[in-house]
Formats: sequence, structure tokens, C-alpha cells
Amino acid sequence: MYQNKIALTPQEILEKEFKIDTRGYRLKEVDQFLDTIIGDYEQFFSIINNLEKEKADLLAEVMNLKQELRTIKNDIKFAKNNETTEVTNLDIMRRISRLEKIVYGSELEDRDSESNNN
Repeated sequence: MYQNKIALTPQEILEKEFKIDTRGYRLKEVDQFLDTIIGDYEQFFSIINNLEKEKADLLAEVMNLKQELRTIKNDIKFAKNNETTEVTNLDIMRRISRLEKIVYGSELEDRDSESNNN
């Protein structure tokens, strides 16, 4: 992405040759400066590559999270649609409790009336 905006690579800077004339720059100073530029460019390329990898990882994570969110939303919709028809454990326990009261409650009343008669 950013590499298209950078004009020179570290190798191109290293291989650059300047024309020498009688009033030219000192070669040692130019070489030292170019060495600094090469170091900077290497750092730039390293940073850019790391950021590109991080960006790709983050985009993949975003896509996974979006898919997970879609799945959860679908599950919630499905649960809401089936909520009225589903019987929960609590409903079953309440029904059993009522039935036990009806069945065992009448038996207890019968036993109490028999023991009072005796």
C-alpha cells in the first residue's frame, strides 16, 4: 500500500552513483548521509510490512466477529420465534407439582379421614 508512494528502495539508494566534478561534495559525507537514508528506508519498509500484517489480521478478526454476531442474531431470532412453543424445565416442574398435589393430596385426605374414623 505505502510502498507505491516511496520512490526509492534501500538498494537503489545504495547503488546510486554521483558524478564527480571539481567543486563537488565530499564523497565521504555523501556516503554517510546515504547510509543514514538506507537505514531509515529499511525501518520504513519493516514498519510498513508489520502494519500491513497487523491490518490483515485485524480485518480477519473483524470478519470473524461479524460472522459470529450474525450467527448470534439468527439464534436469538430463532429462540424468540420458538419461545412460545417450547416447554422449559420450570414449566414441567410446576406441572408435576400440581399433579402431585392433586394425586397425593386426595390420598392424604382419604388417609386422614380413615384414621379419624378409627
